[in-house]
Amino acid sequence: MSDMMLFFTCPPGLEPVLLAEARALGFAEAEAQPGGVAARGDWATVWRANLWLRGAGQVLVRVAEFRAAHLAQLDKRARKVDWASVLRPDAPFRVEATCRRSRIYHDRAARERVERAIAETLGAPHDPEGGLRVMVRIEDDLVTVSLDASGEPLHRRGHKEAVGKAPLRETLAASFLRVAGYDGTQPVIDPMCGSGTFVLEAAEIAAGLAPGRTRRFAFEDLASFDAGAWEAMKAQATPRETDLRFAGFDRDDGAIRMATANAARAGVDGLCSFTRQPIAALERPAGAPGLVMVNPPYGARIGNRKLLFALYGTLGQVLRERFRGWRVGLVTSDPGLAKSTELRFRPDPVKVSHGGLTVRLYLTDPL
Repeated sequence: MSDMMLFFTCPPGLEPVLLAEARALGFAEAEAQPGGVAARGDWATVWRANLWLRGAGQVLVRVAEFRAAHLAQLDKRARKVDWASVLRPDAPFRVEATCRRSRIYHDRAARERVERAIAETLGAPHDPEGGLRVMVRIEDDLVTVSLDASGEPLHRRGHKEAVGKAPLRETLAASFLRVAGYDGTQPVIDPMCGSGTFVLEAAEIAAGLAPGRTRRFAFEDLASFDAGAWEAMKAQATPRETDLRFAGFDRDDGAIRMATANAARAGVDGLCSFTRQPIAALERPAGAPGLVMVNPPYGARIGNRKLLFALYGTLGQVLRERFRGWRVGLVTSDPGLAKSTELRFRPDPVKVSHGGLTVRLYLTDPL
């Protein structure tokens, strides 16, 4: 299986951003599709995608595609898939199935047929909580079978254990940093850092650290896995030196403790500092200008919207008066709150569907 179809998932609206990242990392034939980016490669490519992609939510591998007009046909053709080439007989698996516009219309029945086909041809144990996820999509009678090679979603880097209310996912933060033009050569500060996501992602990028370096992946339980080759791949991901420093601020003691602990687990505590202080106390750090990235509360889940106008107004005033030459990225679902900063944002903010909300990233040119 040296030329497989791969799919890197992302929230709707971020497909072009993930495509740019995939191409920068050299993934062959990458192209944007609804919900992510398609590419091609072998199992080593799958490992590398999980290790290095910052903006992807999961890495999926297509293992079979065939037509089935009824359940008996699905059962017969599912048994012809070379399951032994991808799954191990001792590794528990689970199946998820969706049916759309097909003569096979019952998700549960389709799932049960594929579960039985795998269990009886390979001998692998089926477990509803199994770590290996086999994904079956039936659309217009075309059956596509994929494996989730990631397991836990990729925003779970493996070192950010402490989070606050409504935390920003690492994958989303990394994508927003890329949209803002961040390339690891500028300082980044976050005036409302929460658990430190923007600061940690920026520091890791500057230090050349692979986002998947400290976690385990589902592909480690597949038949194709080579532990020695995987360790060699990770060993090649050597960090680089950087003189940049990254800072987060928050008025909540708990947030500062969480961010500090997360930085230590990520191994970037030497590059990051976290300080308890209100927005009004924010001062421009010495040195060249950089990027301010901030994800303030926006009332949809945290905070009273009416009270937030003053917070956004103070943020805008401090940045306008003290951060000349710096660029600003602000994340919110509320255009009215963004406007209340009185910052000159570029037109057409990036819009992302996230957790039932339309989240917008507003960007400025240098202040």
